[in-house]
Amino acid sequence: MTGFCRRWLRLIDCLIDFRPKNILIIRLSAIGDIIMASALIPALSEAYPEARLTWLTEEVNVDLLQGNPRLDKIVVWPRQRWRQLRREGHYLLLFREVRAFVRELRQPGFDLVLDMQGLLKSAVWAYFSGCKTRIGLGSREGSQWLMTQTLDTRTETPRIGGEYLKLANALGAAPKHFDMDIKPAEGTQREVGESLADSGINGDFVVLCPFTTRPQKHWFEERWAELARRFADGRGLQVIMLGGPGDKESADRIAANAPELVNLTGRTNLIQCASIIDRAVLVVGVDTGLTHLGTAMKTPTLALFGSTRPYLDTGFDRAKVLYEALPCSPCKRHPTCEGRFDCMKLHTVEKILAETTKLLETDT
Repeated sequence: MTGFCRRWLRLIDCLIDFRPKNILIIRLSAIGDIIMASALIPALSEAYPEARLTWLTEEVNVDLLQGNPRLDKIVVWPRQRWRQLRREGHYLLLFREVRAFVRELRQPGFDLVLDMQGLLKSAVWAYFSGCKTRIGLGSREGSQWLMTQTLDTRTETPRIGGEYLKLANALGAAPKHFDMDIKPAEGTQREVGESLADSGINGDFVVLCPFTTRPQKHWFEERWAELARRFADGRGLQVIMLGGPGDKESADRIAANAPELVNLTGRTNLIQCASIIDRAVLVVGVDTGLTHLGTAMKTPTLALFGSTRPYLDTGFDRAKVLYEALPCSPCKRHPTCEGRFDCMKLHTVEKILAETTKLLETDT
């Protein structure tokens, strides 16, 4: 028996007849992983209906989680504020705030902590929670030494969020449908409806999500503009582009070449984006959290992958990954193409239009 199998069996043995009453989920960042990991919320609620669920995250991600009725509490790690206090030399105030934060973490008396970040920065808070059962997913950077049990992220399935499904299985908490769980509140939905009307959106629309953190994951600006024009002129669809404040410069260049495009880049928070995507007839995007939101919201979605390939199976028959494997792909953070991004060049406008036609024609 391999060491991996032995560790997994020990984990299962520890959880047999274990009925936690107070569970802390830790996933501090990134947006896409929080969206994928949200599938654990209904899974844990179904497996442990009497348990309280708390999620620890950074402030930027709170919008994604705060409307979820299955979460009892969200704890915010004020990382940016603490950085500022340290830069300004307010060490005593920083110490007091850290101490108060640890007290808040310990107060509920958690009996199960799930560190889904697997990094030292997340494991520290799992440890300081005072919980005796701390399970780490993909623990590294020394974080494994702060866990009572670990589970690696290797899976045999290319499914979206496969590592979180693996953890759910290990916990005995995997429901029949392991669906992501992002829930815009009614107030957000109403607000978004009014905002779209003010922007002139009054019919079926497609959402474009062109922006992400690494240039090798991007598609090309001129192709986004052409795609927007083709959707508007050839299919009679209105087109919305979404992104964050840091994406405005690129978004403006795309919008300048696609007059039909409604550019909402930097004008919406994450949960507003989720509500917009929920109303769309189609999402097209690269490997970014907003594209994953398309699948989460059960909107027909086409994901354009190249240097990265986080999943191939979306778990939803109206969401598809467009991925052309090259000998060098996925290169992740180490491209060898000298800026040509050959893998993304294979995604032509014509191919995307053909694939989206299939998605829109698929019966629900």
